[in-house]
Amino acid sequence: MKPTHITIKDIAKMLGVSPSTVSRALKDHPDISEETRNLVKTFAEKVKYRPNALALSLRKQKTNTLGLVIPEIVHHFFSSVISGMEDLAYGEGYTMMICQSNENFYREVINLQALLDHRVDGLLVSISKTTREFNHLHNALDSGIPMVFFDRICDELDTDRVITDDFEGARIATTHLIETGCQKILHLAAPRHLLIGKNRYEGYVQALKNHKIPLDENLVLKCDTREEVMSMRQHILTLAPQIDGIFGVNDSTAIAVMQVLQENGYRIPEDISVVGFGDGPIATIASPPLTTLEQKGYEMGREAVRLLIQRLENPGALINNQTKIITPSLVRRKTTR
Repeated sequence: MKPTHITIKDIAKMLGVSPSTVSRALKDHPDISEETRNLVKTFAEKVKYRPNALALSLRKQKTNTLGLVIPEIVHHFFSSVISGMEDLAYGEGYTMMICQSNENFYREVINLQALLDHRVDGLLVSISKTTREFNHLHNALDSGIPMVFFDRICDELDTDRVITDDFEGARIATTHLIETGCQKILHLAAPRHLLIGKNRYEGYVQALKNHKIPLDENLVLKCDTREEVMSMRQHILTLAPQIDGIFGVNDSTAIAVMQVLQENGYRIPEDISVVGFGDGPIATIASPPLTTLEQKGYEMGREAVRLLIQRLENPGALINNQTKIITPSLVRRKTTR
């Protein structure tokens, strides 16, 4: 059964006064007597009256709500981003509506439209792995909704954005492997149509180049999930005798490949060193604990919301679009020599 919501008109009818009297009484208008104000407020509390948030937002042309489209909520990095976003947003008087695309382009389109239909004031977006066309994002921006991209961005749109320095992080990770004695380094990579995949690959290549190690494309595998590691385990095991290091594009991939190698007699790091990217909780409980790059998701989330609120609070200001770059840092543990 659909719940019944008490309206100002309902209260007016029950008390035998006009709706405008009820409205002004609830707002402590001086034209309304104290007796009537107390009567209306007491009755409104008794019947659990709540203002219609949608109607109020339409009158104010502002909902104080931010819309978020994120690939995965369960992923440690993205959950850290959400924590940073919510902490700053709530502190500034905004609430958030969160949608998960689950790495699906069509869900991303539906989610974005749902947020627009709910009249969010601004959008925070990290695109899915399967997003290769961007009309839904162009349309949202063309409608005048401020938008900030974070982590996975759409390079076609000129907006504020907050990104990890994926190139530098990958260069640091690969350089660390080289400096600890590795010469044949396998890169388990993200798709290159995503900027994070492209930039982490290029950082890996640059580190090899800096140390005059030839690039072997046979040692670059598109493999960025635990499931893909398991599906490619035989191919990875055929490469294992040729390599002495692995740079995984994320922690879950790095840990999955460690487990495959360990199950087949390889020692980490004595035979093969491994570096991940992300520094989630699983990095510390892996065996051995994973050397990785700290990605600073909480900081990224706060910065993305700060940029968006800056736009919302200064609608007429000419503010140049900003790109904030967060550099990851190496966390040395036990999977490298």
